[in-house]
Amino acid sequence: MHDLAAPHPLRSHYPARVALGRRPLGIIGSALTARRNVLELIPEIATRQPMVSGRTGKRWHMVMDPGALRIVLKDRVEDYPKSVITKSLLEPAIGQSLFVAEGAHWRWQRRAAAPAFAQRHIEALTPVMTAAAEASARRLAAASGPVDIFAETVAATFEVISDVTFSGDEGFQRDAVHQAIDSYIAGAARLSILDIIGLPGWVPRPGRLRSGNDLKRMKQVADDAIRARARSGPREVPDLLDLLRAGEDPETHRAMSIPELRDNLLTFIVAGHETTALTLAWALYLLAFDPQVQDRAAIEARTVLGARAATAQDVAQLTYIRQIIDESLRMYPPAAFLSRTSLIHDRLGGREVHPGETIMLPIYALHRHHLLWNDPDRFDPDRFAPGVTRDRFAFLPFGAGPRICIGASFAIQEAVIILATLLARLRFELTERQPEPRMILTLRPQGGVWLTVKLR
Repeated sequence: MHDLAAPHPLRSHYPARVALGRRPLGIIGSALTARRNVLELIPEIATRQPMVSGRTGKRWHMVMDPGALRIVLKDRVEDYPKSVITKSLLEPAIGQSLFVAEGAHWRWQRRAAAPAFAQRHIEALTPVMTAAAEASARRLAAASGPVDIFAETVAATFEVISDVTFSGDEGFQRDAVHQAIDSYIAGAARLSILDIIGLPGWVPRPGRLRSGNDLKRMKQVADDAIRARARSGPREVPDLLDLLRAGEDPETHRAMSIPELRDNLLTFIVAGHETTALTLAWALYLLAFDPQVQDRAAIEARTVLGARAATAQDVAQLTYIRQIIDESLRMYPPAAFLSRTSLIHDRLGGREVHPGETIMLPIYALHRHHLLWNDPDRFDPDRFAPGVTRDRFAFLPFGAGPRICIGASFAIQEAVIILATLLARLRFELTERQPEPRMILTLRPQGGVWLTVKLR
């Protein structure tokens, strides 16, 4: 269905977007394109049709139809597990944690981890978000000349996730973990031609072999922090490590071992800072692109906050800033391209699907689909105004169904707190350097988001 927000006059140009494919690429072309930018594998026609199929090695199907997405992500989730490509990209870094595990192994971990992400625990940890927002605003206010906003949002969100995970333990080496994550995403997380032609995950991918030392160090840092906490005991305000150590599956009473704790904590660290940093960086770029929207958001932030930083109690009143976050997630979803493998013979979007075929979920194309969104390449936060309705499976920044992102509420709250704090004090303006949306593991701004920052 179309969203119900009334369109305003078209701008002379649109914010940065991906040049989607207009011709078949073949195996070699697909592999080279995927290493540069996975989203360029999406054909332009995918933004105008409910489903596109093809063959590059194995047969694949791109699904943009909300009804078919409901089947894959909710109704028959067990029949559509994560693809070999997804597992081979992520397992070296995060093992069989929540993001990768399937079936019973996923279910018990999800049940054990769920209480840690209850709203009361998220709100108890929000002072860390407020402190990070305050520190970020101070750094940006002191900047001279254009600033790489993405580098700043990464710093702010990594500060949040490391503090809510390990309470700022001195034994947790933030720089070592941060460096390992960056190194892995830059090299090992790129698709290989071996992925494109469908070779099994046990066949070595050279780029992932080279990342071994960084990953070993990252895991050792996390293991050391977990063992240190076992000796020192929980914090007065439990952090994520304490909550996961205390968690157990209510059905089996199984608790996480040290390796399971470590893999899940690293999953939350990687996902918990990268995705929120991206959301904030793209949001600030979009606000610089549209000064009128930025001014409206700044008025809301200053009305609610005055001169102070935002807190959890302010989030419910920052409704327009939440709309901006949602529209940023629509236009630049961090998890912009997902894939599954069909285990069954089925029909999706009117097409026949066979066991072993790859089911691609191009969230970027879904969020810019002309049958689902009015003028989809236009930045318009009023798409998410109160009362506007759409199909639940037309907007999937955090997935859907039983495997929806466990940290979605945490991420939204953090993004609103930081964005509102910045907008109440600072104005952001475009420079000549245009960000290029490029997906390796997440949808990043190639070259950064360079904006001029001024005091309001």
